[in-house]
Amino acid sequence: MSEGGWMKCGLAGWCAAAAVMVVSGLPAAAQAPTLPPGLAPEPATAPALPPGLASEPAGTPALPPGLEGGSGESDGAPPLPEGLAGDSVASPADDARTEKEKFLTLHGFWDTRAGVRYREDPAQSKDLTMGESRLQLKTEKHWNAVSLDATADTYFDAVDEEGHFDLRQLRLSWTPLDSVDVKIGRQVLTWGTGDMLFINDLFPKDWNSFFIGRDVEYLKAPSDAVRLGYYSDVVNVELVYTPRFNPDRYITGDRISFYNPMYGRTVGRDHEMGMREPDDWFDSDEWALRVYRNFGSTQVALYGYSGYWKSPGGQQLLPPRGLFPALNVYGASVRGTVGKGVASAEVGWYDSRRDRAGRDPFVNNSELRLLLGYEREVAKELTAGVQYYLEHMLDHADYARSLWFFLPERDENRHVFTLRLTKLLMNQNLTLSFFGYFSPSDNDGYLRPQVAYKLSDDWSVDAGGNIFLGAWDTTFFGQFEDNSNVYAGMRWSF
Repeated sequence: MSEGGWMKCGLAGWCAAAAVMVVSGLPAAAQAPTLPPGLAPEPATAPALPPGLASEPAGTPALPPGLEGGSGESDGAPPLPEGLAGDSVASPADDARTEKEKFLTLHGFWDTRAGVRYREDPAQSKDLTMGESRLQLKTEKHWNAVSLDATADTYFDAVDEEGHFDLRQLRLSWTPLDSVDVKIGRQVLTWGTGDMLFINDLFPKDWNSFFIGRDVEYLKAPSDAVRLGYYSDVVNVELVYTPRFNPDRYITGDRISFYNPMYGRTVGRDHEMGMREPDDWFDSDEWALRVYRNFGSTQVALYGYSGYWKSPGGQQLLPPRGLFPALNVYGASVRGTVGKGVASAEVGWYDSRRDRAGRDPFVNNSELRLLLGYEREVAKELTAGVQYYLEHMLDHADYARSLWFFLPERDENRHVFTLRLTKLLMNQNLTLSFFGYFSPSDNDGYLRPQVAYKLSDDWSVDAGGNIFLGAWDTTFFGQFEDNSNVYAGMRWSF
């Protein structure tokens, strides 16, 4: 499915944007200003993608000094009961703000950015990877134990020369009891311990946004789901039900070219990948479970998932299409302070239900995945984090015997190391960051340098790159080498 299929602008999109305005208490005439020229989102890869980004939700032990912060939605315990929050004296200014919020809680940003390949990619007709102007509007309303959140993006994409609408959140939250909360609707979900690597986080990701330089928040794609949470001193439980399969926004070749074994080469817009996604309501559904508890400064969690490979995990020969075979995942994690930093470990068993014997070369084998990480402040306002990631294919011998001659053979073990460095300067207004992946087994890598500067409370600029390296175009990062790009952006927040 092309990215245009993800987000049709049209009448339905603008109606949804108007609904956001109505929820916020504004008249429809107060719609967003006309957008300047801009850009677009997409989906993520045909070859199976390795895990990506993550931040630990609330309930995680406090980080040591210098390691605070993060991204992603806070999924901690529900608000404290009345009488436990502390008293304060309301000033006239507070009363004025409270009165104003009854009518206006609208905020968001306008973001303009552009990116270009610095290598020639024969599979793509354009060197431009990004050229968009995006307006995001957020609003929320609260009624005692019930609240409504809405977040919508509208943007123009200079690469496909189309306008787009992306409803990122429209969620109703209800806290019937102090220990229970319910969240229904479109929402961005995340859990796990990895930093830009996922094992048990089986919620959708937008790999195209990640690879072209959009803000890192866009790596997390929204889910249409019901999330139930129960919190106590003994155990915390989160259950997510998705009535219809929400895949990754995977790579099809529309903007990011990739290696397609059916053609024996890297393909792009000229041979976009056709897909057959499970899309039946309540039949092609997904279940995700997390059970966790804190023991002092350490959090231990168990996970379960029943659904499908989030990015294409299989191939259909005639007609050629990517498939999303059935998948179960069982895992566990532990995260806590060690010395002056935070250490984590996560493991997952990927049970590929359609090929448990490993004899179908066109369906992903079952796998064991392992992730170890450690992060700490190594100098004043300089933090460093390292991770080791392992994918171990089960029944590799059966897989190798059944492999067709034109399919490249995967290694039994894929090893990946990551390094993150973040330095804050100029009263923390200037941020220099680097994130790098290196796989000694595949002999490839992926580098993400970035510099960001806060001009004022409202204005910021950033620039960076997505640099892919590889000895062969059949490895995961190596196949994207011709997509290496640089980008720059500017944002006004309000």
